[in-house]
Amino acid sequence: MERRRSRTPSVAAAGVLLLCLGMLLVVGALLPAAWAASADGCPAGGERASKEQGMRSGRRHHRKHGVKEELWVFGDSYADTGNLGNLGRELTHAWYDPYGKTFPRRPAGRFSDGRVLTDFVASALGMRTPVAYKARRRASREALARGMNFAVGGAGVLDTGNFQRNISAQIDLFQAMHHTQQRGCGKRTALVVVSGNDYAYAADKDNGTSAAIAYIPTVVRELRGQLRRLRDEAGMRRVVVTNLHPMGCTPTFTRLLNYTGCDPLANAGAAQHNTALRSVLAALDPNNRTFLLLDVHTPFAAFLLDDDNNGGTDNKRFKSMLRPCCESFRPDGYCGEEDENGTRQYALCDDPGRYFYWDDVHPTQAAWAAVARTFRAAVKSFPST
Repeated sequence: MERRRSRTPSVAAAGVLLLCLGMLLVVGALLPAAWAASADGCPAGGERASKEQGMRSGRRHHRKHGVKEELWVFGDSYADTGNLGNLGRELTHAWYDPYGKTFPRRPAGRFSDGRVLTDFVASALGMRTPVAYKARRRASREALARGMNFAVGGAGVLDTGNFQRNISAQIDLFQAMHHTQQRGCGKRTALVVVSGNDYAYAADKDNGTSAAIAYIPTVVRELRGQLRRLRDEAGMRRVVVTNLHPMGCTPTFTRLLNYTGCDPLANAGAAQHNTALRSVLAALDPNNRTFLLLDVHTPFAAFLLDDDNNGGTDNKRFKSMLRPCCESFRPDGYCGEEDENGTRQYALCDDPGRYFYWDDVHPTQAAWAAVARTFRAAVKSFPST
């Protein structure tokens, strides 16, 4: 639903915008009978059995000795923590200044000045951010035991023309690794982040937001298949899936209106996608036992669209809602662009913490932190339901 202004797989101008690795091979013959591996590779009885075993042994079941949280991430640049390779400044902005200015104070492949959605979901689960797939060979056992992030900037549910692994291919990676590694026995949660690259691709290809809206049934149908696959084939016990933010409020659209308003047609398309997604989740999981809708649309809209909320603490914090902190000089330019002499072709704000958007389509760390406060309790309690 958003239009592109550059050829970046980081979804540079669009509505832009979970997983694998069990760590230790369990040799059943070497374990006591009470801990014989079940069909899914975990001790018989799963999570409950591991807790009861600890109690029977006369020890309190402490969290550090018990079942571990695991987070497996699939999606796009709203979730990517370093999977998009460095293909040069024009194509992969996130590996160049000024990205990473707030965290980790250097460019590190996150599409923001700092932390992104994955970091805040992991925090809500009480764990550190899982390792990016691209960094898996350098990761410690402890890091790999937390899960893995397969999300990559520019990806979509379907192919987006950015030559990045779509969600189906990301799940393929998880399953390929699953066949060669024993499945973990932790509390596994999958995070699926879809931020609009499919619609950006459709709008760009067919030259219009209306074409992107017509693509919604195709995208949601494929997403339904991949969500079912995560549950039924990949064995994910909990699947957290995002809806779409108000895409017409991203700076790629608001710039055309001098940052004074949002594109209503693009926002209507995002709302239509969200309605279809709710119907899919209700059909897949009527009792809400496996799937959790992570509603980012409501808090985004509260900040960006609802004037009545201007008195809120977070709203007072943000100086700018619709203008990005990092603003290119040209409509078809990008944050981080330099000319042949190395001269900046963008303006950078003094304090990203006062801006909701970092660049044309990606929120700042401060924005993600504010949004995360609205869903933290739901994510934290979800694995306990």
